Amino acid sequence: MAKKQSKPNWDFKAAKDLFYEYLEKRQEKKKINLPPETIQIDDLNRKEALNRLYELTDSVIEKIYASGRPAIQLPSRTSTNIIWDEENDLLLLGKQLQEKQFHSLSSVADITRLMRVLEAVNELLVKDLHATKREIFYSDVKLFGEQKNSDKSIEDIATMLYTTRNSTHIVASAKGSCIGRLRIRDKSDIIDLEGLGSGGWTISPMLDNIEILESDAEFILVVEKDAAMIRLAEARFWREYPCIILTAKGAADIATRMFLKHLSKDLKLPVFSLVDSDPYGHYIHSVYLRGSKRLSYESPFLATPNIKLLGVLTRDLDKYKIPKEGRLPMTKMDIKRTKELLNEDFVKKNKAWHDDLNLALKLKVKAEIQVLSSHGFEFLTDHYLPEKLTTGDWI
Repeated sequence: MAKKQSKPNWDFKAAKDLFYEYLEKRQEKKKINLPPETIQIDDLNRKEALNRLYELTDSVIEKIYASGRPAIQLPSRTSTNIIWDEENDLLLLGKQLQEKQFHSLSSVADITRLMRVLEAVNELLVKDLHATKREIFYSDVKLFGEQKNSDKSIEDIATMLYTTRNSTHIVASAKGSCIGRLRIRDKSDIIDLEGLGSGGWTISPMLDNIEILESDAEFILVVEKDAAMIRLAEARFWREYPCIILTAKGAADIATRMFLKHLSKDLKLPVFSLVDSDPYGHYIHSVYLRGSKRLSYESPFLATPNIKLLGVLTRDLDKYKIPKEGRLPMTKMDIKRTKELLNEDFVKKNKAWHDDLNLALKLKVKAEIQVLSSHGFEFLTDHYLPEKLTTGDWI
């Protein structure tokens, strides 16, 4: 039988003061000053998005009349055009452009798909409707062939309009959930996230309909695994430790990242992540922190640069006496991914993060959040999280 661990005294004030001291040094401005070598992406309302769409189509028509050889220029989304903005700690899209021509045989399918998605965006905005990426694909299966083709056209349209994908009313199917001390409004419905049982609120992909009303939480906790979310929900963790908890149930999807960004910006609370002690967990944290390379053009609207990595850290495995049999050997792919993370500029600039990944590489071990249950099912909620939060033991 696992030895019963005594609860650490809950005194979040000291840890919160530490966090706010950090937050004041890099307080988010209402408008981020982007480096001159990156493009400006705007989060547009429905009317603004329609106006920009009409301006784009008008310019194409003018080129047809002028030369008969129209083309559209849009920012390149290749890896060589992705820039790490150290000042804002974001991955952003540079100013390299690519051209899509209407008069090239090789680009006929690409341009036709692009125009079909543009037509769909116009319909959605005019009717004030939302559609998933899967619905866009099924709107013309014969033309798109595979969903990857329609998905590419959707991202092309967003960058052509220099806006976020959500502004086009095309959304990804949401998979995340949220629970805790928060009240929101979804159009005319008031939702209290404390009173939704253990399942919580399924994060809506239509975040333009969501308004954050109030919260008395003291911090926000993002957890990688649904299993950890279930443990926290069953313990009603937010009652004793006032917080808001959310999960994307694995990789960070757009709706969860955007909702976290809204919470962080509106409530101005400390944000922490709880992920597996492996390169994939660290990568998920990095996506919440500064965005992904694939959607770098949306980083200012998706990334939460003030999020701190609470655990599970490699150094925690010895500190909390995790048994050897609970630690898993790294695979060749794990080692490769860890080395890739260590080579990222944003990791090199963070000594504590770099050291923890180096330690994992040295020991060649990894562990899941659930390994904490080797000390008892309540160890995560009654001991590990309260102690980490109270002592300020994060990266």
